Amino acid sequence: MPNKEIIINDQVNGMRLDKALAILIPERSRQSIITDIDSKNITVNEKNEKRSYKVKTGDKIILLPVESVELDLTPVNMNLDILFEDDDMLVVYKPEGLVVHPAPSVKEPTLVNGLLAQVKGLSGINGTERPGIVHRIDKDTSGLLMVAKSEIAQVSLSKQLAEHTVTRIYYAIVYGKIEENSGRIEAPIGRDKYDRKKMAVVEGGKTAVTNFKVIERFKDYTFVECKLETGRTHQIRVHLKYIGHPLVGDIVYGPRKVIGDNGQFLHAGVIGFNHPRTLEYKEFRSPLPNYFLDKLEELEMYNKLVK
Repeated sequence: MPNKEIIINDQVNGMRLDKALAILIPERSRQSIITDIDSKNITVNEKNEKRSYKVKTGDKIILLPVESVELDLTPVNMNLDILFEDDDMLVVYKPEGLVVHPAPSVKEPTLVNGLLAQVKGLSGINGTERPGIVHRIDKDTSGLLMVAKSEIAQVSLSKQLAEHTVTRIYYAIVYGKIEENSGRIEAPIGRDKYDRKKMAVVEGGKTAVTNFKVIERFKDYTFVECKLETGRTHQIRVHLKYIGHPLVGDIVYGPRKVIGDNGQFLHAGVIGFNHPRTLEYKEFRSPLPNYFLDKLEELEMYNKLVK
């Protein structure tokens, strides 16, 4: 594949490099352009520049070809727990440790590989790599996901998510004792300016709202229920860290010394939505996984010892 060459014109003169290229290459997302700049796959006048570089009319931009990676979409029998299924959609339990869909950085089978082996006819609106996927939860988060089989379901469920009408309740164990019995965290979330792989509460970020309720307090920990009003990337993890109570086991947003080996203690336990065809409200619940229950029992026993 040959290099792509672009000459900066007056239209974008003085703009940041990433913004200018997003305008000049409309078929590319700004985030993918940022990734290429950071990976040094884009040069300006034969030099690597930062994304904040202000372009000038006549600058010669070269986009180096990026080797495409063929994603593995081989069906894999995982015996997934499907709580509900009809011709339009399904609700499936995703265990902790399983990635939702294939990506170049993912080497192991994903939930999509399991769905392809177990379900006939998934919606293809999101492309061949994400059949039926309308939303995601992190690899180390367990719990319930809606999956679209028909295009009607894909459009309807995506719209409900965008309009924040889907009921999504999570359960988490956090560091420290939360004094309030309940609360509302309203803080905008965007990319961490110091680490682009992480999210953070940032000025100018996307609106994000998490409501929480304390279920049980332990000596140094709290078991909480979190209800999402919005669904930003890593929202609960970022918001709970923001109020000083990061998730136990979170290797990204928690303390350096991690407790447990299952990742963050976060479980998507309740999902509710209007069925895309009948419009009937449906709600499904998933019990806490065993490793989560074991940790709660351990904390409960410790509570009794210190009293």
